[in-house]
Amino acid sequence: MSEKIVNKVALSPLLTLDLEEYYPKEEIKTFDLKPYLFMELILKEKDFRAALLNTDWSIYQDKIIAVTCTVDAIIPIWAYMLVATYLEPVAKDVIMGNEKKAAEQTLLKKIQAINIDEYTDKRIVVKGCGEIPIGDFAYMEITKRLRPVAKSIMYGEPCSTVPVYKKK
Repeated sequence: MSEKIVNKVALSPLLTLDLEEYYPKEEIKTFDLKPYLFMELILKEKDFRAALLNTDWSIYQDKIIAVTCTVDAIIPIWAYMLVATYLEPVAKDVIMGNEKKAAEQTLLKKIQAINIDEYTDKRIVVKGCGEIPIGDFAYMEITKRLRPVAKSIMYGEPCSTVPVYKKK
């Protein structure tokens, strides 16, 4: 019994795409408007502008910033715009919402930036189960991006896949 063991998975023409590789590795920091509000309820324009002017914006340098307000207050649209004018020059990205929303939006941007030309007419396995819980939205988005060019799309691991799409 000297049969050679062949790793058929390694020899297959399948391309594995792991969405964990696109999950944001950068620090995501929250900018909360709550402490900038009078009694944590009311935005007073003059005080708000002064507080923003005196904020140390360097703590947001090269980070993804989730801008939110964690109290139930009426925040005028221009207030978020004003915060963005301070954050945009220092932050890697500024996203409206909590940290989870910022991670999702960043992941979607990275998926949109994938060069799909390298997947043209290829058999692709979008890797499932991993260390990081990737939301369903990301799997749907990568499928939308790949479907026009892929020969086939599968979900799972190369040794055990679920067919999702096959070009006719």
